[in-house]
Amino acid sequence: MTAPRKTSPRTRNRARVGPLAAVPASRATPLDTDALIDDPHTGIIVCCGSGGVGKTTISAALALRAAERGRRVVVLTIDPARRLAQSMGIEQLDNSPRPVTGVQGGSDHGGSLDAMMLDMKRTFDEVVESQATPAKAQQILTNPFYIALSSSFAGTQEYMAMEKLGQIHAQAQVDDSFDLIVVDTPPSRSALDFLDAPERLSSFLDGRFMRLLLAPAKGPAKLMSAGVGLVTNAMTKVLGAQVLRDMQTFVAAFDTLFGGFRARAQKTFELLQADGTAFLVVAAPEPDALREAAYFVERLSEDRMPLAGMIVNRASPAPVGALSADEAMAAYARLEQRGHGSVAAGLLRLHADRSRLVERETNLRDRFAAAHPRVPTTVVPALASDVHDLAGLRQVGELLAGG
Repeated sequence: MTAPRKTSPRTRNRARVGPLAAVPASRATPLDTDALIDDPHTGIIVCCGSGGVGKTTISAALALRAAERGRRVVVLTIDPARRLAQSMGIEQLDNSPRPVTGVQGGSDHGGSLDAMMLDMKRTFDEVVESQATPAKAQQILTNPFYIALSSSFAGTQEYMAMEKLGQIHAQAQVDDSFDLIVVDTPPSRSALDFLDAPERLSSFLDGRFMRLLLAPAKGPAKLMSAGVGLVTNAMTKVLGAQVLRDMQTFVAAFDTLFGGFRARAQKTFELLQADGTAFLVVAAPEPDALREAAYFVERLSEDRMPLAGMIVNRASPAPVGALSADEAMAAYARLEQRGHGSVAAGLLRLHADRSRLVERETNLRDRFAAAHPRVPTTVVPALASDVHDLAGLRQVGELLAGG
């Protein structure tokens, strides 16, 4: 992957989002996704947003389009539904990149596409194995408290997504295997979990209270031993002596790795802020999804993350015909009053309902654009059926590019 370099004028235009003032929606800049993926300086694209807005499909479509335009791409998904594997014709994704067959034209220009799915626990194990001696790593990996932490602790998935991104990026720097990484962020309750989780998990593992609570009282700390003993006794009654011993054993074995986790979290955070990284906020044309998108845009600005733009996914296609919603409803009412209820009347009602839905979605997008005029935006209309193969992803990619 190309090392970070000075920001180009076009990159500066899309990089940092500062305080925004309301202006007419007509001033909103369209998002040029082809320019983004064609730019050799773009090394990481992070697709983020609230759950259920189609991040996985958008991530896969961008990755496929970039590969077919000559980029060497790997797409990392954290979606437990495994739709990405199905759409890309791969029976099962795992923690290592797997080549996708059926990419058209990209190989003629050096392009390729690999896909992988995050294995949260395996990634956590890899971190332990790389940072500890074999004996200590084995002691940690078999500890029941570690097994529970690495499998189900809140924030572990988001942290490991960032860890895996860092691993892929570091390896690509060495062997030049990929020049573009596309990340499909976890389906979290909040899109902000993706940014918060690394610091939250590393703070938990490195927490002074946890150390104090589980450390044996000795030496100068003897004065505190009574208080610590009371807490320990209470925990023993609630959790059981064996669980507490597992926690103490885990902390003792993991002690040398605490600082490393914090350092790795900070390094990944800096990678996300670096030139060459681009965030795309994916939203649906619904009030809740656009509110979440607006909140995320503001958070990205606060953290000085490089925001490339927003994708409004699954927008309702405008109905065919020149009739407005009011005109269609008036015609429908006339037919009903005359007792001419028919297929034509039903189509008029459907046309009116669809026109009003499109108008509602357009108003929502216009309000977002007025509040965030510096956020380039593109709209992807909803397809008639689910995307389940490369042809469907290719169609979404064309729509992303304005086709």
